[in-house]
Amino acid sequence: MQSEHAKENLGRAWRATGRPLRRHAVLTTLLLAALAVMVWPKQTLHSQQAAETTAQAPPITAHVKVVNVLATVRDKKGTIVRDLTQEDFELKEDDRPQKIRYFAHETDLPLTMGLLVDTSLSQRRVLGQERDASGNFLDQVLRVDKDKAFIIHFDREVELLQDLTSSREKLQAALNLLQVPQRNQEASNDPSDTGSDQRPQMGGPGGGGRRGGGTTLYDAVYLAANEVTAKQSGRKALIVLSDGVDRGSKKTLASAIEAAQRADTVVYAIYFADEEGFGGPGGGYGHRGMGGGGMGGGMGRRGGGYPRPQESRPDGKKILEKLAKETGGRFFEVSKKHPLDESFNLIQEDLRNQYSLGYTPDPPDNQAGYHKIILTTKKKDLTVQARDGYYSTQ
Repeated sequence: MQSEHAKENLGRAWRATGRPLRRHAVLTTLLLAALAVMVWPKQTLHSQQAAETTAQAPPITAHVKVVNVLATVRDKKGTIVRDLTQEDFELKEDDRPQKIRYFAHETDLPLTMGLLVDTSLSQRRVLGQERDASGNFLDQVLRVDKDKAFIIHFDREVELLQDLTSSREKLQAALNLLQVPQRNQEASNDPSDTGSDQRPQMGGPGGGGRRGGGTTLYDAVYLAANEVTAKQSGRKALIVLSDGVDRGSKKTLASAIEAAQRADTVVYAIYFADEEGFGGPGGGYGHRGMGGGGMGGGMGRRGGGYPRPQESRPDGKKILEKLAKETGGRFFEVSKKHPLDESFNLIQEDLRNQYSLGYTPDPPDNQAGYHKIILTTKKKDLTVQARDGYYSTQ
């Protein structure tokens, strides 16, 4: 390289001054060529050694774990706060302060959304309202060629009515399929037993509900997160329409929440119970001796056996509240004062006004398990809605 550089300089000098420099140029070129011969073997040797060292050394790969948190912030009146900066937030993981390295006010990230609709018998009088309001919501919130949605219904089993799509026509067609199954009176006297009709289930053989179950809510959330949203990137949300009473799921509430957390999926839970028609507060029926589904036997056919004591009924409202809170979502209760459309409008507002924060855990933690996150703001009287933690896989 030195000899080539010298030749280039000499060439410029020759062109500038003419023939009198020719002899000096030739002598200088010869001297530089001799020096290059002495230096070149060493350079070649060093290059060969470096190449051998590079070939022998294992590749160095840096694994940097970035934890992403989506957050919505409200003031004490419940109004969404849209003008915060990165410096306004404070974040802790397992009580250790963390530095927020990535920050954006996200309104443009792609959205993957799942609509999970309870079609058990306890919902038959409100299903029409759910169908209409859901269609309006999807029309308003989905951006063509950017966002995608899927629709699941659940009663005694979990069924995917429409896989991920941005087509409003396909989603509306799936909503039109929502219906309460016909009860097989010969199979059970239990009002939440949906009979023995056979429909495709999510999760493979045995992956949905059980015969004689009634409302496989936990299975629906688990399968939606584990089989659909976990495979997607960007913003992810599930919207659950139910009275919150699970009857017959193989999965537990804890495992459903964990699946959503592992999939970085927020759950918005809408509590819609037909209290006038079916059993009062808490949702669902007063169950009498559930048949099948591991619920301990059941009543015989009509006209046989003695009535059994009424089973304790889960508090569907508290279940949905827990599901929403621990995944960073929000809980809504439908009533005459707060109609279903209002809940959907608030969810839409949430999805369009989220802050996206990212950090690399410090110190690094290579152990798998759950890590608690606390995200707050430095400004007083503001409430942050974000997930409580995440599961590390390494």
